[in-house]
Amino acid sequence: MSRNRRLLVAGFISNECCNICSVNEHPEPRLQAVHRALADPLRIRLFELLALRPQSAKELAARVGLPPDRLYHHLAQLEEGKLIEIAEYRPLAGGKVERVYAPTAVEPLVDDASPADVARLLGAALETTRADINAATLARQAGEERLISLSRTGVRLNAPHLASLRAAIEDLLRQAREQPDEDGVWTTVLWTAVDREDRGGG
Repeated sequence: MSRNRRLLVAGFISNECCNICSVNEHPEPRLQAVHRALADPLRIRLFELLALRPQSAKELAARVGLPPDRLYHHLAQLEEGKLIEIAEYRPLAGGKVERVYAPTAVEPLVDDASPADVARLLGAALETTRADINAATLARQAGEERLISLSRTGVRLNAPHLASLRAAIEDLLRQAREQPDEDGVWTTVLWTAVDREDRGGG
C-alpha cells in the first residue's frame, strides 16, 4: 500500500485526507468510494489497525471492544471502497477458516465526491479524534501519563504561503512516519486548514 493512502488518524494525518481538505487551485479527482468507506469513526479505526498489520475480524474486535459480528458490515464497506482486501484464509480448528484482512496494494479507482461525502468523512475523522481525546483524558484522570495538546488559531495567508505551510506540516508528518521512535507512543495527530473567507457578493 502506498504511503499516500495510509490514514494516520492514530499516528495520522493522511495525505489523502489532506488532499481532500486543502485549498487547491486545480483539485484532483476525488475518491468518492473512499470518502464513503471512511465516513464512520469505527471504519477509520479498523483501517488504522489494519495499516499496522493484517488481522482477522476476531482480532480487530478484541482491539476495539466489540463482538466480531458487529464488524463485518464495516469491513465490507472498506472492501467496497477498495481500501482493504482479504489477504489470506487462516485455518482454524475443525476445518474452519477465518478471513484475514489487510490494506489493498493498489490505489482505488477515482471518481467525484460530493460535498456531503467530504463532510461525512471529515466528521468521522473529527469524531474519531474526539474519542481519542476522551480516552486519553479518562486515562489521565486514572493516573496514567498522557499528553494531550490542542491549538487553534487563525492566520491570514495567500495561496503560496498556505501551500508552503501545508508542505512543511506534511513533511514533518512524513518524517515521523518513516522514522518512528523505537521508544515512542502511538499518537493521534489531526490538522486542518479551513478557508474561512466569505467571498459572497453584495
